[in-house]
Parts: sequence; C-alpha cells; structure tokens
Amino acid sequence: MKAMELAERYMGILYGGGRLEELEELLADDLKFEGPLFKFGSAREYIDSLKADPPEGFGYQLIRAWEDETSACLVYMFSKPGVTTPMAQYFQTDGGRITRILLVFDTGAFMG
Repeated sequence: MKAMELAERYMGILYGGGRLEELEELLADDLKFEGPLFKFGSAREYIDSLKADPPEGFGYQLIRAWEDETSACLVYMFSKPGVTTPMAQYFQTDGGRITRILLVFDTGAFMG
C-alpha cells in the first residue's frame, strides 16, 4: 500500500468505528507515535492505549492531504462532543506499514 492508502485506512479505522485490532496490519511493530499529549514507542503500546480509551464519537472533515513516496500528511477538522479543532497528522511509511505518526494540535481546545 502507498502512504496515502495507509493513512486513509488508519483514519477509517479510528474515525469510522473499525476494530482497533485492524491497526496491527497497518502499523510497524516499532511504530513511533508522538503527539502533544502522548508518546508511544511501539504499535502495541499505541493500540493498547486506544483500547483503554476508545475514540468513540470522534469525527473529522478533511481539509487537505498530500503524499510523497514514503509519507503522507493530512490536515483536518477534528470533532468530538464539545470539541472542534484543526489537527494535522504526518505518517512515515516503510515496507507497506506506518512507521511513525506525528500528531499536531492545540491542546487548549480540550482543556476548556
């Protein structure tokens, strides 16, 4: 799969109510996830965190997306009950799997 296909499939699972176990097919075992609230050093840590606090009621509306040979970036409007804020996710890929996710957003939207 190309980088954008992986990113779109990932978003479909997280925001489309897919089974979180499906992420195992997309994420490299040594996935590096970095966001303003959490950091994980493996796919297992990341998936376990999502299972402990599932992304229920989450939605997004894509603003812009682009890719190159080994990465994809999505800019979108995130929403969940009581919160709407812009977010960006950068995905690095290798061998048909996501190896790194960088999530960027203003945490202030979640504090009020």
